[in-house]
Amino acid sequence: MKMRKVTDRILATLTWGGGILAGLALVFLVVYIVVMGAPHLTPSLFAWEYTSENVSVVPPLIATLQMTGLALLFAVPFGLFTGIYLVEYAKRGSKLVELVRLTAETLAGIPSIVYGLFGLLFFVIYLGWGYSLIAGAATLAIMILPLIMRTTEEALQSVPDTYREGSFGLGAGKLRTIFRIVLPSAVSGILAGVILGIGRIVGETAAIIYTAGTVAQVPTALGDSARTLSIHMYLLSSEGFHTNEAYATALILLILVVIINASAAFIAKKFTRG
Repeated sequence: MKMRKVTDRILATLTWGGGILAGLALVFLVVYIVVMGAPHLTPSLFAWEYTSENVSVVPPLIATLQMTGLALLFAVPFGLFTGIYLVEYAKRGSKLVELVRLTAETLAGIPSIVYGLFGLLFFVIYLGWGYSLIAGAATLAIMILPLIMRTTEEALQSVPDTYREGSFGLGAGKLRTIFRIVLPSAVSGILAGVILGIGRIVGETAAIIYTAGTVAQVPTALGDSARTLSIHMYLLSSEGFHTNEAYATALILLILVVIINASAAFIAKKFTRG
């Protein structure tokens, strides 16, 4: 009995210690970026056109939003409907289900640079898309697809079977039960996966350099090359001439991620209340 209490206290201490360390690291990172980046948020940094003097973040910011939206447009429907099939339609314990899960987990562990090389060989060279917005978005969609699929599956599995049984008992069909009962109950978990996917898209560099390129302009077509904020920050810091602007870009990137996460949380609450 005493040994169990000691073990519980040790585990509780480690848990609290890990949480405190993670919180302190997050606070330090945010404060450091704000302190280093805020003084360099000058008006020239928000010019519409990029030049080597103003190193404007507007074209990379717009390209980041376009890249994120396009990648989610490709990945979310496939990930969502795959998760629905695995939970609601496929037989439990099926070899196909196990194969799909194993494949998704394997793909989730592949380094992003491998996805970048695949996108370069397949989308850029083989399909002839060149360094373009659509090539980068397609590569990122493949990269985040396993994450969205697995989180969708776990969110649907967390919905109690009594919800489904009650819906069937009232005469609702399979499809109506899924879209009117199961999905609204699992929307917070699904959005959590989408948020993680967005975070990976926004912070990605290797996969985008090999597929979308580094041209600092506002993409007006899917075939245009684009530079995202993460690539912009990387290039500014590696060149060594605009280190201060790189910190400012990091601050803008941080603000963008916070806004996206807050918006997703707000949407999840709306769905849950509805």
